[in-house]
Amino acid sequence: MQSITYPVGDSLYLNITNRCTNECDFCIRGKARKFNQKYELWLTSEPTPEEVIKAVGDPKKYKEIVFCGYGEPLIRLEAIKAIAKELKKHHAKVRIDTNGQANLFFGKNILPQLKGLVDKMSVSLNAENSKVYDTICHSFYGLKAFDAVIAFAKEAKKQIPEVEITVVDLPEIVDIEKARAIAQELKLPFRVRPYYEETYVR
Repeated sequence: MQSITYPVGDSLYLNITNRCTNECDFCIRGKARKFNQKYELWLTSEPTPEEVIKAVGDPKKYKEIVFCGYGEPLIRLEAIKAIAKELKKHHAKVRIDTNGQANLFFGKNILPQLKGLVDKMSVSLNAENSKVYDTICHSFYGLKAFDAVIAFAKEAKKQIPEVEITVVDLPEIVDIEKARAIAQELKLPFRVRPYYEETYVR
C-alpha cells in the first residue's frame, strides 16, 4: 500500500508525487521502492489534497509538516497550496524540500504564491557549479539548471521566512566548501545532508 505520509523523528513528511525534473545519481527513488524498510513511497497514483489532509490527521502532533517524498513536490503547486492552507488553519509549521527548479518548470516565479503558506524551504544545491550539478543531477534543463536553482533561492528569501541551502555529503564528487561559499554569498544557512545508501532496501 502506497505511503503518502511518513514520520521522521518528530516531523511528518508528505509524499505527493513521483515526478521530478532531475534524475540524481544519489536519490533513493532510483535505488529502493521503500524508505526505512517500511514506507512504500513509490506512488501508483498521486493523492488528492483531501487524501493528504486526511492522512496527516492532527498536525499539532508534529514539530513540522514537510513536503518531501519520491518526487519534486513543487511540481504539484496547486495541491501544495491547498494542503498548506488547511495545515496553517491548525498553526502547523510547513516546510518544503525542493530541487529549486519550479520556476523553470512553470516558466514564471511561483514563490509569491507560497507566501504565508510555507514557513521554511530547503533548496538542494548539491554541487558547486553547473558542470558538477549536471553530472550528478541530470536535470531535464541541462546546464542552465544550476544557475536557476541559485536564482530560485534568492527569490525564496523574499517570500519565505526561512530558507536554507543543502548539499548531499559526497565529498569525493562535490566540493562542499565551494558550495558552502555560495550559500554564504547568498547569506543563507548551509546544511550537508547525510548520504544513506547503505540503508536503502531494494
